[in-house]
Amino acid sequence: MVNEKDNTEKKHELVDSLLDWYDHNARTLPWRVSPEAKVGGIQPDPYHVWLSEIMLQQTTVATVIPYFEKFIREWPTIELLAAANLDDVLTAWAGLGYYARARNLHKCALYITEDLQGRFPVYYDDLLKLPGVGAYTAAAISSIVYDVPEAVVDGNVERVLSRLFNIETPLPDSRPEIRDYAKKLTPDHRPGDYAQAIMDLGATVCTPKSPKCDRCPWEADCISKQMGIEADLPRRLSKKPLETRRGYAFWAEYGGHVWLRRRPEKGLLGGMMEVPSDEWAPSNSWENIPAPRVPIIANWELMPGVVKHTFTHFHLELKIVRLDLEEMINLQEGEWCPLHQVDNYALPTVMKKVFNHAKQPLLDL
Repeated sequence: MVNEKDNTEKKHELVDSLLDWYDHNARTLPWRVSPEAKVGGIQPDPYHVWLSEIMLQQTTVATVIPYFEKFIREWPTIELLAAANLDDVLTAWAGLGYYARARNLHKCALYITEDLQGRFPVYYDDLLKLPGVGAYTAAAISSIVYDVPEAVVDGNVERVLSRLFNIETPLPDSRPEIRDYAKKLTPDHRPGDYAQAIMDLGATVCTPKSPKCDRCPWEADCISKQMGIEADLPRRLSKKPLETRRGYAFWAEYGGHVWLRRRPEKGLLGGMMEVPSDEWAPSNSWENIPAPRVPIIANWELMPGVVKHTFTHFHLELKIVRLDLEEMINLQEGEWCPLHQVDNYALPTVMKKVFNHAKQPLLDL
């Protein structure tokens, strides 16, 4: 029977072997302070870590890096980000998705600058009070920046621990068990490096497909590896297929300008600019979608083809109806925006697809 002393020794062995692996294999990331640099006295910048962690929510490292570098060039301090116009922040964020993160990012920068005198909280419970900061992000900031031993659990960590301890309960039901193991393994010594090490292990070695077990410092201790089922874990409950929603977007153009409006602050794509559209209705077929309810009675024309985009919870298909005006009139809420300046507007990816589609030839409605 394994006693508490044996468990403690095994924990130390696992942590030490992972940290040794990390010291030699840590990824070079623009927001990260390397183990070697930390030995030299350089400490992680809380602004950089916070910004990167917000961007990394639901997004890959490769996608985030250029956005992070762009934000740091534009707003090198949290005070400058707080002083920025929200539209400029949303525009810089455009294409990264999950736009509530950008609004909360700006709100959080204002709160830290104005209410906390520019200083980030150190501890998990205080970090949770910040706009847009959830359990994972609070643990990551506290651990990575301040070396507080908080268990950091992202998708990479879930995969590594599921395989290491052979957790066959499917996600998300296995998360309490995974988190319990994560808490037990998180060390008091170098907890920030440990958090980054286990995430790096999942990202580069213990990958979703074809894990590189021969490069893993935990290979000899990995129960699922010993059983030959490492590639099958973690198991997941089957997801329901995404529904498809359909609707019409209304492209009105006059003299090199297009009519745009701002979406409501709350809800999907909140605060972003868009080509106006009608309701995005769930439907199995375009045959079930009624004719478009155009903003004004005019000679609208139907464009060929369909704009397709996938959000987290549904697929979207939009058909575009177009109106070329000979004189400027105001439609419903919104404004005329110069086409050559669209990059200066906070347009989400789906609307950029609408812009690209609008260049095609027309059909009669």
